[in-house]
Order: sequence, then structure tokens, then C-alpha cells
Amino acid sequence: MSALKTIAQLRQLREQPLWKLLASDKAPLVLGVLQDLLLGEEKVVPASVLLEKLQQELQQLKQSGEDMAQSGQAYLALWLAEGWLTRRLPPGAQEEQYELTTDAVTAIRFLQGVLQPRALATESRLATVMQQLTKLAEDTNPDPASRRAALLAERDRIDRQLEQIGRGVVDTLPTERALERARDIIGLADELVADFRRVREDFDQLNRQLRGDLLNNEGSRGQVLEQLFAGMDLIGETPAGKTFYAFWRLLTDIEQSTIFSESLTEVVTREFANQLGVGEKRFLRNLTSRLLDEGGNVHEVLQTFSRSLRTFVQSREYLEQRRFNAVLRESQRDALAVKERLRPNQDVGFSLWLPSAQLRSAAQWRLFDLAGQAAPGGMEDATESSMSLQDIASMVRNSEIDFGILRRNIYERLQQSQVVGIEELLRVYPATQGLGSVVGYIYLALRHGQVTHSNVQVSWKGMDSVARSAVVPAVYFLKDKEREFAR
Repeated sequence: MSALKTIAQLRQLREQPLWKLLASDKAPLVLGVLQDLLLGEEKVVPASVLLEKLQQELQQLKQSGEDMAQSGQAYLALWLAEGWLTRRLPPGAQEEQYELTTDAVTAIRFLQGVLQPRALATESRLATVMQQLTKLAEDTNPDPASRRAALLAERDRIDRQLEQIGRGVVDTLPTERALERARDIIGLADELVADFRRVREDFDQLNRQLRGDLLNNEGSRGQVLEQLFAGMDLIGETPAGKTFYAFWRLLTDIEQSTIFSESLTEVVTREFANQLGVGEKRFLRNLTSRLLDEGGNVHEVLQTFSRSLRTFVQSREYLEQRRFNAVLRESQRDALAVKERLRPNQDVGFSLWLPSAQLRSAAQWRLFDLAGQAAPGGMEDATESSMSLQDIASMVRNSEIDFGILRRNIYERLQQSQVVGIEELLRVYPATQGLGSVVGYIYLALRHGQVTHSNVQVSWKGMDSVARSAVVPAVYFLKDKEREFAR
């Protein structure tokens, strides 16, 4: 019976995009192109850029004798339909953006592991398992006596180490073991970054499930509806939502992120790190920003789903959707009831007007030429102004953001911390230009810092001494970019 269950599960998996991609006749070509275009430095690519790169790839493949006869648009449409690509239109984006699905990433990483296998039974992995198991046993032990004995033993071990350090004796890992442990960390961190994609897809599926519960509920008020009207964040209250929020709080905690950034900086500068590859060093240097960026994307998706679900209910749009579903089900029941008495082509004496719409490509539209609607006549001379040069200089100072002061503030805080957020800057330094100072910090973060997809509420007092607050993007400045602000 267990074999039958496994066979059924494998048959179901065979119909999924992951297995279809690996079993495709052109799997080597498709996997190679997808990996090159969407699994490098850029994992989310605008549609126009992706199409241009894909066409160049196809041209090179054809010249080398590969059978890739279709156009770039046709391959993109095919890969979307097969579930190997996904596309989204983020708020404020000019065009759609493409990225690999979780199934496609899993297939590529599986083959990478086959092509470049690494030792699994390493000393560092065994040490990690033993340490975690020991820590779990200690943290779940309810016996005060044994907990006290363990802490005393740990204190004795620390005392012995301190005594050795006092004598100038410092034990460090050999280069081989340090490299082994560093590569294990890189592999684990890479898997963690890749997990964000699956988390986001899980939230997408959860959002559709909750909407389906709203539409399929026959009563006037369902459990989901009651919770939404009570103001609950249903997606955030799910196990997946709670897990991610806990992870996000840990990632954005100033103390934890500072320790994490400092540890990364120290590891990269160690002597053994010179034997790491260029890609491995780059991965470690950019790990903090990648985690913040990927986590920020998921956080923004989570917030967007929660807001849209609440708006869907508050606007009463779900009532119209319910009515439409009810009419559709009733029509299906009526059709099934008469299917044995009426032929599909039989005239029933009723005419149905089918509406239609003419669809045109956006490329067929022409831009409106304002020059053809210019008002006749020339420009009138303006009246002379009574403003002095001092008045004009004062207006310029008040209208332009003083980036010099903002850069100095950031530089001073980075001398004391590895990571500085906009909330801390506005709390420590006065916003001399009010909202202009807030905008200035965000602009500097776009150029030299990290801008996440989550929002924070900040407060400040402007030149009029009136307290104000606003919800702005969460931005961070990192220690390794401090030289950008030393001016």
C-alpha cells in the first residue's frame, strides 16, 4: 500500500512544471537559457529587456546549429503557459516584470548540484548538527539542577579560554576547515534566499484561497468575512504569515543586523577568505542587502495582499462576485436539467445578443502632438519683480535640499553603528528642512543605501516647530558605504 501511495504522488508530481521542465525534449536548451537570463545578478527583469536578451540568445543558438526556430515572444508565451516563468506588474512599474517560478529554480539548482556536487558529510555540518542538538536538549530541559550544571560547565570552559588568551594562546580554525565552513554557510544562505520565492508564491496561493472562501460562502456572513470586518490581517495571522513576520523582525532588528554585518565584514577580511572564489566573496559581501531586498519584496507582497483583501470586502465587491457565481451555477443546473431533452443545435426560440469589443495593439496608437494645438500669438512680457537677490537666495535655500547636512548626519551615525535607518536619523538629528529632509534621506538611500519594499512611520519637527509624521519606505545605510557620505 505504501508503494501505491508513493506511485500516486509521483504521478501527480509528473504533471507539475518541475518534472515537465526536466523531461522536456529541449530541456538542456531551455534550462541553459533560463539560468543565463534569470538566475544571475538580475533575477527580476522587465519584459522589454528580457525579450531583447532572449532574442540575442536565440540568434547565437541558431548560429551554433541549435534548433530554436520560434520567436522570442513565442518562447516567452510557451514558458509562461508551462509554469516555468511568472510575470507581475508591481505598483508604479512601467511594464511587466518576469522571473523564474519556484519549480524552474528548483530544477536548475538540482542539476547544478548534480554537475557540481559538493561533499555532504563534512566536519562542519556534523558539528552544526551536534551543536544544535545539544542546544535543543539544553533549552527543553526542565530540570533546574541539570541546567545549572550545564551553565557552570560552560562558564568553566569560557574561563579556560580566557586564561589561554591571557597567556597569548589563541586557537583558530585551520584554513581547510574555515573554507569548508564558509562554503557551508554560503550554501545555506543561498537556499535561504531562494526560499523567499516559494514563500511569496505561498502567500499568493493563500490570498486566492481566502477570496475563494469569501465567494463560496453561502451564508450572509462567513468566518473569513467576520474576521475581515473585525480588522484582522488574515494572511498575517496564518502560520506562514506569523513565521515570515518573525523572520522579518529578526532581519530588520538593528542589533542583530549590526552583529550580522560585522561578522560578514570580519569573515571576508580573514586570510583564509583569499582562497574563496570571486563569486563566493561577492555573495558574502552582498548577503545583507540581498536578504533585505528579498525579504522586503515578500513583505510588500504580504501587505499588498492584506490590503487588497480588506478592500475587496469593504467595497462590497465580493457581493457582486457572489451574485455572479450564483447565477452561473444556476445556469449550469438548468442546462444539465434539459440536456437530455434538447439537442445542442436545436432552435429554442430565443436570441442572445453577444457583446464584443475591438481590441487594438498599443503600438497602433499615435501620440497626441501638442504643437498642433499651440495657442496663437507670441509670449507677453512679464512685469518687473520687486524681489531682491537676497530674497531669491533665501527662496532657493528653502526649496533645495541641503544634502551636505544629511550626508554628515549619516556619516556620523555610521561611525557608531553598522546599520542606520531613517527612523534613527530623524530621531537623533532635527529635520531642518521638514519634509525636505525626509525626502533627502530617501534619495540618498536610493543612490548609496538600501530601500526595502516595506514602510515605516517616521516623525519630525520642521522649521515651524510643528510635529508631523508620515509613512515612508524603510531605508537603511550600511557601514561599508560610509565613504560615500564622508564629504
